[in-house]
Amino acid sequence: MEHITLLLGIVIITALVFDFTNGFHDTANAMATTISTGALKPKTAVAMSAVLNLVGAFMSVEVAKTISKGLVNEEGIQPEVIFAALVGAILWNLLTWLVGLPSSSSHALMGGLIGAAVASAGLGAVNGDTLVTKVLIPAIAAPLVAGLAAMLATKVTYKFGNKVGEKTSAKGYRAGQIASAGLVSLAHGTNDAQKTMGIITLALIAGGAIAPDANPPVWVILSAGVAIALGTYLGGWRIIRTMGKGLTDLQPQQGFAAQTSAATVILASSNLGFSLSTTHSCSGAVMGAGLGRKGGVVRWSTATRMFVAWGLTLPAAGLVSAGAELVMRTGDIGIAAVTVFLVGSCLAIWLVSRRQVIDHNNVNDVAETEDPGVVTTAIAAVTVPPTAAAAGTTAAVTDEDLRATIPASTATPAAPAAAL
Repeated sequence: MEHITLLLGIVIITALVFDFTNGFHDTANAMATTISTGALKPKTAVAMSAVLNLVGAFMSVEVAKTISKGLVNEEGIQPEVIFAALVGAILWNLLTWLVGLPSSSSHALMGGLIGAAVASAGLGAVNGDTLVTKVLIPAIAAPLVAGLAAMLATKVTYKFGNKVGEKTSAKGYRAGQIASAGLVSLAHGTNDAQKTMGIITLALIAGGAIAPDANPPVWVILSAGVAIALGTYLGGWRIIRTMGKGLTDLQPQQGFAAQTSAATVILASSNLGFSLSTTHSCSGAVMGAGLGRKGGVVRWSTATRMFVAWGLTLPAAGLVSAGAELVMRTGDIGIAAVTVFLVGSCLAIWLVSRRQVIDHNNVNDVAETEDPGVVTTAIAAVTVPPTAAAAGTTAAVTDEDLRATIPASTATPAAPAAAL
């Protein structure tokens, strides 16, 4: 193994901690819809996702190259800068997890790296072209493309599914959801685990442990894959609830369409080396699937809070990381102070989260959500369920069908609500 100094070892461990938080922060991307529709039990879903995240980590290194060789100039970047970048990324991941908002771990990492690099070496340390073409443009395009694809796919699935009957259709799409969820997990490992590989490789280059143009060593790929898999198995239940129940109410057909569309976008971007946010892609696909079903509802106040978090991710992580880098300029005392701050902040966030526990036992409980509005409620209440409309029958509509058309916030929950 390469010669590793104490500081470099601390940076590598911190990077793997970030990878761990990335795993449980982004579990919802692959499994939220599968869990919310009942296609898989919660613990089974996260176990399956963890294994496929590990497998996906070995499929490509293109995104890792973007992080380690493209986003910032390697010259003048010291291990302290990488450590500062990880501090901002980890804290943003934990804060957004605490409030149940699906923000981008990828953008938190890149924002932290940019902020720390600018504080250390000035604006010239950031490669603007790479930032725009491989980070910012995909950040905007990914949710739009995935959302449009999911909306169209949902319409198609309902059109063809109505010809075979509701029960047969739902059963088939639940099986399809399991397969598509596996594909999303594989894509997540291919894309997100590589970001930690890239940041560790950059730290190794900055510390002189490997050559400037080296690809990630095998031990880096393995450790990053294991860390993200362990985090995934832990399960980010707060964000799973938001993605599965907070944005819209999904049926198996919609879940299948959303996951398949998101996986396609993520895998395509990974092969092109785009440092894509899997969260943006999956969230966009969930909203698109919600809009694709007749009578479907997207809870726009929840979506708005999510969009605000997306917009704040890069600058917020960047500012924290820049501050951490400035403190560490004082030497060993500064590094120790930042380390204590990071550990103390993580502990405090965890303690706050224990006040209202959300786990696999209550993740599907219907939480109190905002009023969707008079117009949305009225439309949902009078819309004939798609299966009944397709059958062209005057038969009585079941209570289950009616509940499927009414937003969760207007119906009496079947299980006790557990607030975030």
